[in-house]
Amino acid sequence: MNKDNPNITIEDIINDVKHYLTDEEITKLKEAYKYASIVHKDQKRLSGDDYIKHPLNVVHILSKLNADSDTLIAGMLHDTISVGGIKASDIESRFGVDVASLVKGVTKINRLHYNGSNETTISNHRKILVGLTEDVRVIFIKLADRLHNMRTMYMLSDEKKKLNASETLEILTPIAHRLGINQIKSELEDLSLRYLKPDVYFSIVERLNKSKNERNKFVDEMMDNVSKLLNEHGIKHEIKGRAKSIYSIYKKLDKGKRFSDIYDLLALRVFVKDVSDCYQAMGLIHSKYRPVPKRFKDYIAMPKSNMYQSLHTTVFGPEGNFFEIQIRTYEMDEIAERGIASHWSYKEQGKNLMKGMEEKLQFFRSIMEIKESAEDIDTKMEELKDTVYVYTPKGDVIELPYGSTPIDFAYRVHSKVGDSMVGAIVNESIVPLDYVLQDNDVIKINTSNNSNGPSKSWLDIVYTSQAKNKIRSFFNKIDKKEYLKKGEEVLAKELRKKKISTSDLLTGDNLKKVLDDLHLANINDLYINVGSGKISINQVINTTCDNDKSKEETLLNKVMNTNVEKESKGDIIVDGIDDIKINVAKCCRPVPGDDIVGYIQTGIGINIHKSTCPNVSNVSERLINVRWNDDIEKRYATNIMVYTNTNKDLVLTIASITQSNNLSIKSMNTIKNDGKYTFEIKVAVNNLEKLKKYMNDIEALEEVTGVERIIR
Repeated sequence: MNKDNPNITIEDIINDVKHYLTDEEITKLKEAYKYASIVHKDQKRLSGDDYIKHPLNVVHILSKLNADSDTLIAGMLHDTISVGGIKASDIESRFGVDVASLVKGVTKINRLHYNGSNETTISNHRKILVGLTEDVRVIFIKLADRLHNMRTMYMLSDEKKKLNASETLEILTPIAHRLGINQIKSELEDLSLRYLKPDVYFSIVERLNKSKNERNKFVDEMMDNVSKLLNEHGIKHEIKGRAKSIYSIYKKLDKGKRFSDIYDLLALRVFVKDVSDCYQAMGLIHSKYRPVPKRFKDYIAMPKSNMYQSLHTTVFGPEGNFFEIQIRTYEMDEIAERGIASHWSYKEQGKNLMKGMEEKLQFFRSIMEIKESAEDIDTKMEELKDTVYVYTPKGDVIELPYGSTPIDFAYRVHSKVGDSMVGAIVNESIVPLDYVLQDNDVIKINTSNNSNGPSKSWLDIVYTSQAKNKIRSFFNKIDKKEYLKKGEEVLAKELRKKKISTSDLLTGDNLKKVLDDLHLANINDLYINVGSGKISINQVINTTCDNDKSKEETLLNKVMNTNVEKESKGDIIVDGIDDIKINVAKCCRPVPGDDIVGYIQTGIGINIHKSTCPNVSNVSERLINVRWNDDIEKRYATNIMVYTNTNKDLVLTIASITQSNNLSIKSMNTIKNDGKYTFEIKVAVNNLEKLKKYMNDIEALEEVTGVERIIR
């Protein structure tokens, strides 16, 4: 079982990769090896081996996936920051931005502290690991790193072995499965079982060894028979006996099956040239060997979500033994063993197939929406009961989660199809837009060039986050255009009233000061914010005008606190996770006491939102459970709006109430509309209870008609 090779050399690796890397890439890989050797000089593994043997083995594992040169180099350097103490800037200057980014990514996710106390924590870890990964190659390096560590952890304590094995089985093997990397997934599962349940593991090994000679005899006979059958019909092929993994046997025994009832203990894998040969070979095998009912599966026409394709059947073989036979093309086998890696890792006619990598990573992240069962994650993923397969009129297969509607289908085909959709026909019948798609439905989307686009009511109908995001994106673009036009008109009109030249205010240094002070990217952003009411005309003018401070402004400055402490990860707890960046969302600005939820933002950390924040209400795949610490001393800023029915400026009164509540104001925006004042206040408070009292005190004023928290 232990495939560790402490004697692996850089020359061995070069021999493995020279068929697909260029001479220049091989030279860079050698340079990375020399650099890592210097960094890890005099460092030892617990086994006593030189530390450099670990990155060498990691790269050796990656080379079996035909990983690209940047991934191999990053694999060689993956511990130089955390173990070698090297700065990322040094790696970047020597090996480039991409390699440095991969090494930093591995270093980041290796800092996650695992504590598999419950399924929620496990799910959090899985989501965070995937959510924080900007490049899928980081996960490949992580899996290779863990595989070698699992092969060599016999030196660790029993407690540490079990902890590592649990993390591997619960966090990493589901990810390897979803990426389709069977060759890594299977070995990780077997090694995890070995350390978690050694008695069970070695019991299965012993039973397999006892029946090995007899099984080999039957397999050899079946291979000869099938090969002869295919040769007689001119089908070029290759056949291999397929060993059932120890972990998969354990899972079936754990469900109550007897050892003798496991169909695929005797198994063959047939490789042919093309798809037509797959079906022809299957027909020939069924003509000679009676198939077991309900054991035929066509994963070629209906691929699994991790891109796996193959024909599966179980037949009655020699002496009544069950044989599971898998038939696939060589390309399908490449995908079955390497999964997503088979699409980006090697080159075809000199063209690197890494194009579309981000789409594949986004697809992988979307898979994390599935709520895995704590009892049997692997089986749930395998069966994919929450998935439907539907067809375009041309017969193309589209995979969607169960619950999807024709609108989801339209947006999965293309954004333009969804935006111009006016109706749907399913199985040649007109259906309502909220019709729930079923397996094998054939869907035709009716579109119109005169369509005004999607309806906002579709957001209540569609099921997939992809469709919801595209619909929101459509309306965001429309809203921005309207706000842009309105903001430009309103600003010009108000400046004319105040006899201020637009060209003086919004050109040169003045424009730069306005944009910098208001934290805007360009003048269009300024117009959009003015048009939407987020920024007032007075704010724009005040950034460039030095006016004498009024009595109100003087008092307001006393309660303005621009040094409110930033949010601290110690204030917010993510169960089982240490050393991860926490950010409080600026849209809803939660304060201690609010119900909160965490949203994983790729490459950044976890953003904390109010659980009722509309910006996360329709998101599920990246949300995790978080909570406030019991002991928080810092103040957190939030936004409130004060509405009045008076033309009286209440700045002085509000400032006095703020001071009496021992709170601080970060900013106050006064909006005058139709002769009445409205105040937008960013106030820093200790907790929700104090915020409510403050809002009640302001609302008690005779001139105030309402006070509410706002979400941007």
